[in-house]
Amino acid sequence: MADIAQDSKVAITLPDGSVRHYDAGITGAEIAADIGPGLAKAALVARVDGALMDLSVPIETDATIGIVTGADEAALEILRHDAAHVLAEAAKELWPDIQVTIGPVIADGFYYDFSRSEPFTPDDLDTMEEKMREIVDRDEPIRRDVWDRERAIHFFKEQGENYKAEIIQDLPEDEVISIYSQGRFTDLCRGPHLPSTGKLGKAFKLLKLAGAYWRGDSRNEMLQRVYGTAWATDKQLRAYLHRIDEAERRDHRRLGREMNLYHFQEEAAGSVFWHPQGWVLYRAVQDYVRRKLDHAGYVEVRTPELIDRTLWEASGHWEKFREHMFTAESEHRVLALKPMNCPGHVQIFRQGQKSYRDLPLRMAEFGACHRNEPSGALHGLLRARAFVQDDAHIFCTEDQITAETVSFCALLMEIYSDFGFEEVTVKFSDRPAVRAGSDTVWDRAEAALMAALESSGLDFELNPGEGAFYGPKLEFVLRDAIGRDWQCGTLQVDFVLPERLDAAYIADDGAKRRPVMLHRAILGSFERFIGILVENYAGRLPLWLAPVQVVVATITSDADAFAETVTAELRQAGLRSESDLRNEKINYKVREHSLAKVPVMLVIGRREADRKTVSVRRLGSRDQEILALDDAVNKLSKEAAPPAA
Repeated sequence: MADIAQDSKVAITLPDGSVRHYDAGITGAEIAADIGPGLAKAALVARVDGALMDLSVPIETDATIGIVTGADEAALEILRHDAAHVLAEAAKELWPDIQVTIGPVIADGFYYDFSRSEPFTPDDLDTMEEKMREIVDRDEPIRRDVWDRERAIHFFKEQGENYKAEIIQDLPEDEVISIYSQGRFTDLCRGPHLPSTGKLGKAFKLLKLAGAYWRGDSRNEMLQRVYGTAWATDKQLRAYLHRIDEAERRDHRRLGREMNLYHFQEEAAGSVFWHPQGWVLYRAVQDYVRRKLDHAGYVEVRTPELIDRTLWEASGHWEKFREHMFTAESEHRVLALKPMNCPGHVQIFRQGQKSYRDLPLRMAEFGACHRNEPSGALHGLLRARAFVQDDAHIFCTEDQITAETVSFCALLMEIYSDFGFEEVTVKFSDRPAVRAGSDTVWDRAEAALMAALESSGLDFELNPGEGAFYGPKLEFVLRDAIGRDWQCGTLQVDFVLPERLDAAYIADDGAKRRPVMLHRAILGSFERFIGILVENYAGRLPLWLAPVQVVVATITSDADAFAETVTAELRQAGLRSESDLRNEKINYKVREHSLAKVPVMLVIGRREADRKTVSVRRLGSRDQEILALDDAVNKLSKEAAPPAA
């Protein structure tokens, strides 16, 4: 090779830093084979200068190359993308008249949307999955071609694939139209893809059916969506299927019914009907957060829910957020239900002259907000139109950003720990494509937040382009008991809104200056966080949060009088207690209160009544503990005490 002219060679840098020289036009597959037969067999795609490419694509210039195998995290997206194509191929073989539309990768899986006159049935999922396995066994080579626009449109129209033709017609003029073929199936796709269908393996599963409008527009045809998941190994697939089964068992909507906490109905889509016991839980969470904020030096305020559009225009929300706002008209004025609290807090800050001595000012509100979420996106407490944010804004000087950020992060971690969440990921999100403020202002804001985050000592990940439209932010992501991640808390540095809404303070040199606004939330919204809590604990909430902490249940009517005494003493000690004196068998009572997830039952029969004792039964345990009444009350009171502020 050393004797061949330099201009016909490319230098390929491998992940270990070594460099190999090949003829220009070498492919990833050939490089993998040159490195070794084991890698050639395991190779799925190539990473060329950081971008994933088909193994068959020629490499014409010097490049850094990595070979992606099933052991790489990046392989999952490729596997899922190929699973979507194999699903489409299977559907076309089973029902030749079906039209395929789009089939993207999503979190933990993929879907494909189909146009078909007959509705799919659950049995069709099994049929399609079986056909997919046949296609994998056939190990069909996957080939990439580039076609010109007219050829591609003509081909898909001739095949009866009108949706594909429409997609191509709408592509930008300079878009490369790459076509992938496997067996008798041909699809429009950017790629990359596996070398053959056999590389997909069989660690996949079709999960459910749903409806979806073409291109997400309700004016278009309703398509049939098939959801699936795919993994690198059967072990990973089994673990995921167990996780979604567990998630279904923990669904907060079902548990809410069983525990009589709340319900939802169409007449108030996206809003919650809180039942008495659910509202007890809500208040327990809110009272705890309020105590923590009081102790941390926050002042609590309340701002209007219905505000004239002129304020939203001045803040920039009308331009950026209008589609998500509910509006009303009164006396020829357009009003909006607030989707967030920040402009209202600036109005309070502006009342009266503020000095540098007043900063930092930590202004908190449990603010009722409304956002016009699409009906198809609503999901119980987890995605609602009406919710209450545990919102606060810290007005401070630029020099105070670090101290306030460090203090906030410590408070947030304490609160998460008290609720039982110990695994928290922090993400640093910088400027999005659509934003308010100049690049100079964003440079200052990002530098200040990064310095503050580094001072906090927390590990973090970069999350490029995901900042708020007025400033960079930190996102705090909880991991629950079954490994799901929930983004809840945020901290956003904002130099823009104080300028737009004319917030100012008098500095120590007598000059008028703009404060910095730190937008921050810990729970995110009470509704969503309570939904996460219910699912995390599968309804078995810690004693301090349980709506009903203790039920006193009798075995015989002879114990009724003592049971009433026990309930009264429990309530006197501050425990949320009820008595169950019904003429039912004790096993029936235990089952019923266990279904309602009551954490403690005190069972009382004639013997307990005579001896002034109680039999303590814990939810999920068959063991019983016999205690004197005073001892039981004292013990449970200590256990039920909420975490200290």
